[in-house]
Amino acid sequence: MDILGWVLVVGLFVVGMAGSIYPILPGALAIYAAFFVYGLFFSFSPFGFWFWTIQTLIIVVLFVADYVVSAWGVKRFGGSKASVWGSTIGVMVGPFIIPAFGLIVGPFAGAFLGELLAGSSFDKALKVGWGSLVGLFTSTVAKIIFQLAMIVIFIIWLL
Repeated sequence: MDILGWVLVVGLFVVGMAGSIYPILPGALAIYAAFFVYGLFFSFSPFGFWFWTIQTLIIVVLFVADYVVSAWGVKRFGGSKASVWGSTIGVMVGPFIIPAFGLIVGPFAGAFLGELLAGSSFDKALKVGWGSLVGLFTSTVAKIIFQLAMIVIFIIWLL
């Protein structure tokens, strides 16, 4: 039973880290679920108030930062609300339309089209599309760092 518990915990960690790159996966929530799996299979006793508070705050920061950083990239390059929405829709839909490259093409195309629909020039829309990629990559790096921090805190708490 111990082996099954560890396989599930590690599997959820892997899914969580993959989710930082592939947005359709649960990401930080999978890592958070791994803590509950550990508790159910082994014990919740290592985790007290501070562990759950720190981990929950990291999740809140991740969700807020994910949207804010992506929108920042679009806004920083002069994007409108339409391009922010387009980029957000593109990051969710892109991987389904173009499985291998949709994660990159989706937000770019969404921001680009959103900006064109808002009445901007082709050059400005192109610049805003590039900004959506800057925001996406910045957000991805932040997610990787915060999610690794969640896993490291878990390991430290167990030691």
